[in-house]
Amino acid sequence: MAKVTRSVEDDTLSPNSGKNLLAHVVQSVPALMTYIDTQERFVFANEAHRRWFDIDPNDIMGKLVSEALDPESYLRVRAALLQALGGQASTYEGELFNRPQRRYVHGSFTPDRDTNGQLRGVLTVFTDITERHALEEQLRESEQRFSQAFQHAAVGMALILPDGRYQRVNEALCAMLGYTEAQMRAMTWRDVTHPDDVAVSEAFASQITSGRREAFHTEKRYVHRDGHVVHVLLAVSQVRNDAGQLNYVVSQVQDITKRKQYEEALFRERQLAEVTLNSIGDAVITTDINLTITSLNPIAEAMTGWSNAEAKGSALDDVFRLRDINNRQPLDNPLRQALRRNAIVDFSGRAILLHRNGFETPIETSAALIHDHTGNVTGGVLVCHDISENRTLALKMIQLAQHDTLTGLPNRSLLYARIEQATAMATQRHRQCAVLYIDLDHFRRVNDTLGHGVGDQVLQAVAHQIRSALRDSEDIAFRHNGDEFVVLLPRVDDADDAAAFARKLLDACAQTHISHLPQLDIRASIGISMFPRDGTEPDSLVRAADAAMYEVKTQGRHGYCFYAPEMSQRSAASQRIENVLRHALAHGELSLHYQPKVDAKQHHIVGAEALLRLHRNGEEVFSPDQFIPVAEDTGLIVSIGTWALREACMQARTWQRDGYPIPVSVNVSPLQFQYAGFYERLDSILNETGLDPHLLELELTERTMMSGGDGTIRLLRRIRQRGVRLSLDDFGMGYSSLSYLKHFPVDALKIDRAFVRDITQDAETAAITSAIIAMARSLNKDVIAEGVETEPQSAFLREAGCSQMQGFLFGAPMKAEKLQERLIVNVG
Repeated sequence: MAKVTRSVEDDTLSPNSGKNLLAHVVQSVPALMTYIDTQERFVFANEAHRRWFDIDPNDIMGKLVSEALDPESYLRVRAALLQALGGQASTYEGELFNRPQRRYVHGSFTPDRDTNGQLRGVLTVFTDITERHALEEQLRESEQRFSQAFQHAAVGMALILPDGRYQRVNEALCAMLGYTEAQMRAMTWRDVTHPDDVAVSEAFASQITSGRREAFHTEKRYVHRDGHVVHVLLAVSQVRNDAGQLNYVVSQVQDITKRKQYEEALFRERQLAEVTLNSIGDAVITTDINLTITSLNPIAEAMTGWSNAEAKGSALDDVFRLRDINNRQPLDNPLRQALRRNAIVDFSGRAILLHRNGFETPIETSAALIHDHTGNVTGGVLVCHDISENRTLALKMIQLAQHDTLTGLPNRSLLYARIEQATAMATQRHRQCAVLYIDLDHFRRVNDTLGHGVGDQVLQAVAHQIRSALRDSEDIAFRHNGDEFVVLLPRVDDADDAAAFARKLLDACAQTHISHLPQLDIRASIGISMFPRDGTEPDSLVRAADAAMYEVKTQGRHGYCFYAPEMSQRSAASQRIENVLRHALAHGELSLHYQPKVDAKQHHIVGAEALLRLHRNGEEVFSPDQFIPVAEDTGLIVSIGTWALREACMQARTWQRDGYPIPVSVNVSPLQFQYAGFYERLDSILNETGLDPHLLELELTERTMMSGGDGTIRLLRRIRQRGVRLSLDDFGMGYSSLSYLKHFPVDALKIDRAFVRDITQDAETAAITSAIIAMARSLNKDVIAEGVETEPQSAFLREAGCSQMQGFLFGAPMKAEKLQERLIVNVG
């Protein structure tokens, strides 16, 4: 057998060694250990008594517990001791002290029985939990303070579980929403959130739950128990456990309903002020106390040549430049005088305002200071009154320019401003808006088969039907372009509300009636965009509604459709038009038609306007109203415009060579005119074709001439020096026309068809048109009236002094060959 060896350490396993170890442990353990017999006398006490209370354990052996302990400590533990002496284990938690030392302990009292089951004593073990108890007390006090602060906070407070249920709410929140605490604890935050705000709140909640966001602040709306809306400022933070799991969120809710009411009242006042400033016939400029411009109204923009955006932040003296009416010396700014004198300052009839391009306007102006509620000066306001003889006429023209003369509806120039106002109000009120884009189906057939006169009657009747379908005074209908209308609904509850109105519009259009056309069947396609879902800017909302309308067209017409993200930013039709334009430019599918201009008295042809057409396989695939805007948006207008200019010059040269030297006018888009190298390209085309420059006329819009400042004026003069004639197209559609016409180096102006249409039916339009003609003739400029369609219109214009006319009465746009046939007859 193998010999078993034992190490010295094995001796520790002997009975005596084991008893010694146990005794050592009992004496060393950091706890008070005692054995008490049935007479309540100490039989044993370990050394911890010495460390805790500076008591020698041997001094208490044999003593009664009541003698050995401090009287207060004995009274504290006596009940637990008696329970253990009665045979039941017990515990005690509380203070134990021997003055002045004091400890907070947890004690266990365990009955000890002999082999016969007889009780022979009690084993006690006390552990020191002073530090733990101190922390618990601090925590308890903190919780109590939190509870008091939570319950009696001036703002609403809530603890919300991850599933959205209210775990705890305070009095303020209950009072804010009209529920009891018990009712609130049975609800989730979704139950009291305004339906329109649930989606945004869900998004925030998801970010908190997922850990992507630790906290958030937002404004939202709750619904009170009685149904009214409560606007709140909400602050939410999260509480997570050691494992990173979300325990709950703390929500602080401040009622800002009154603030919102004040803000809305203030917003209404500001809107009223803005509408008033934009509507009055005087220029208004506001500044801060340093005379830095803060705003210009539209009349101020026109009279100074600065846009509101450009002028903001500029020094007043840079924009509002005054000269003495007699000696042209600079005048001190009246607002600066008002600041010095702290009074209103008037300049009556002795000042001239210099336009950005150097034009002069005689004015009367006054300046006043703006004060805050404490009387401190915060800025100033200048009111400027045009006293030139053309002012009254100009204001009438502005009104006419903002409304469609055929239907009486506001036109597209007002559309975007009204959408901007509506969306701003909707944002303040946390509500939605809708924009409906309406296009009449197959309207072109009406014009082609029944004539433009009947087409105009149909448009008037449709406008009447649309206007009658409006729900209240807030809804606005606009004539956007041709047979297209736009309706703005500043207030809709939801998409269903907008859809219901679209159905009402479809029915209204279908009921369009003209007495002598009983079989008239008008159908419409409607696209709808919603604010803020589909866009926040007026332009994006109109484009979205337009794209939705084209979607209806592709689906068979006569219906409505909401804009959806999958509909591209540009409509399918616009993309299709762009593709066709690119193909046409590359494959010679563009052409020019020519509309004759006739002498107002003799009616013989004295010129022609070149008009762009887009054909494929002999058929016109898109009208100019459709493809020109796309060409401008995509920049193709530069290449197309260059092609049209060269083509028109070549044709005019052909007629010149054949003995029919008539001037040909060509429209030039703003983008083409402002494109670098325009003059060089024009000069090159004239040299290439050999055309006499006097037989070319460029038609530019007023916006083109006004937008480029001094550089534009220099370019215009350079073109005229080359011998090319210049005409101002669409005259009368802006304020600056009358005030600054004499400063434009143009040979002729074309009266817009909007004026011509109603001259025989509306006295005011007739008076405006006559004044325009008289003023132009006084400046030695030719006047061309476009859109002349009836003999009464022609007679009126001739008597008023118009020199040339153009319109369907004298001939529709036609191919060059057809016009040449007319020229041959004309010469003959």
